[in-house]
Amino acid sequence: MRVDLFDFDLPAERIALRPARPRDAARMLVVRGEGDFEDRSVRDLPAMLRAGDVLVFNDTRVIPAQLEGQRGDARIGATLHKRIDLRRWQAFIRNAKRLRQGDVIAFPAGVAATAEERHEDGSWTLAFAGDEPVEVLLERAGRMPLPPYIAGKRATDAADLEDYQTIFADEPGAVAAPTAALHFTPGLLEALDGAGIRRETLTLHVGAGTFLPVKAEDTQDHKMHAEWGRIDQATADRLNAARANGNRVIAVGTTSLRLLESATGEDGVIRPFEGDTAIFITPGYRFRAIDGLMTNFHLPKSTLFMLVSALMGRERMQAAYAHAIASEYRFYSYGDSSLLLP
Repeated sequence: MRVDLFDFDLPAERIALRPARPRDAARMLVVRGEGDFEDRSVRDLPAMLRAGDVLVFNDTRVIPAQLEGQRGDARIGATLHKRIDLRRWQAFIRNAKRLRQGDVIAFPAGVAATAEERHEDGSWTLAFAGDEPVEVLLERAGRMPLPPYIAGKRATDAADLEDYQTIFADEPGAVAAPTAALHFTPGLLEALDGAGIRRETLTLHVGAGTFLPVKAEDTQDHKMHAEWGRIDQATADRLNAARANGNRVIAVGTTSLRLLESATGEDGVIRPFEGDTAIFITPGYRFRAIDGLMTNFHLPKSTLFMLVSALMGRERMQAAYAHAIASEYRFYSYGDSSLLLP
């Protein structure tokens, strides 16, 4: 499909630079397969679901994956986006034209890495010196990697250390938050429990590639970034049992959705999964694992807007986004939410 079919005009003032406070005070646009759109609040979520529904969350934890360093007299910026092994990460590099294979980049706090290999997409493999896990080094030398549409408008600060982690954050490894779950609070979880709505967790380490623009003119020419994820046997069994009982599985965030769909066969059975997924969901895709999606509002011409268009229909989502813009919903990572029920 033509990528320009997924374009829309978004006024800059609709991009949220801070989250709603408290988190569950964010607005939520409810979009069903047909009928009017419903302007709600995230706090209304328990009333929008049915007892027995299962919400699936991503428990990845954002690491301070942005580094600023020196290679000789050249300043080099690195955003780590995919762990290769204990010592090596794949990274997007700023000022990459000043970097050559074998160069050593000196980062703060005595952290150093060698530029080992350049990849087709322009990223590099960085091999970090020493014996400590890279995650430990990042705690000393790195900073929280806010999305470019926020970082380009304001500096990262202490508030982001908490604001950009979900209440479920447990498994370190992401360089972007699974932002649909940023809206959840202990009070909201208590209300969901009281309404008989269950929850499960999986892990998908979100990479910085999630923010890369689609440069191809046709979706079939776009190469999707790979991200590592895991669903264990017990979780898969409970989700399969829920669906067998007629209950809905609703992904909280596109990351949860993509991993669930990657783990599900043509027979509709969710299986244990551990490894990379580069699934690219566009209109025409037949969903096998999920019955709904809670997600924030996405970038024009992005793979994520293509995903929600695949779930609800492109014209339906274009109309929903036009309604959200006209109604002054807040967009992107720190913005408002939507509940999509096909």
